[in-house]
Amino acid sequence: MTALPIDIHSTTKDRLSRVGQRYTESRREIIDALGSSPHPITVNDLMESVKGLAQSSTYRNLAVLEEAGVVRRVVSADDMARYELAEDLTGHHHHHLICQRCSVVLDIDVPQTLERYVHEFSDEIAKQVNFRIDHHRLDLVGVCAQCSAQDR
Repeated sequence: MTALPIDIHSTTKDRLSRVGQRYTESRREIIDALGSSPHPITVNDLMESVKGLAQSSTYRNLAVLEEAGVVRRVVSADDMARYELAEDLTGHHHHHLICQRCSVVLDIDVPQTLERYVHEFSDEIAKQVNFRIDHHRLDLVGVCAQCSAQDR
């Protein structure tokens, strides 16, 4: 498991403190596991990665980390939550491909021209309805290559 930069841990500690929570060893292990995963992971994946985590406390810790703005939940086609670190912690803005059959969630980067268009579009919509947009996400839902191959 690769260690995350120390600033992620200090930022996590600060954010947890703001919501009246402590940065426990279990939460640190969860942050490390999420940071070393190349894609959003389920609670079961997380528990396999970090030995000794109880399922109920893992759900509670993820809820607290999400409330603190450290973790983001991604819901796949099977409505099962997957988790990843918040983008502002990783410095990596990305979107997702979600397979509606096997529910795999893959991170994707989009071209800067598309990102600019999404920002312009969202700014225009926000002005029209007097809405403040904090961020955006783009999830593309379809069928992954592995599931498509099974159709042949």
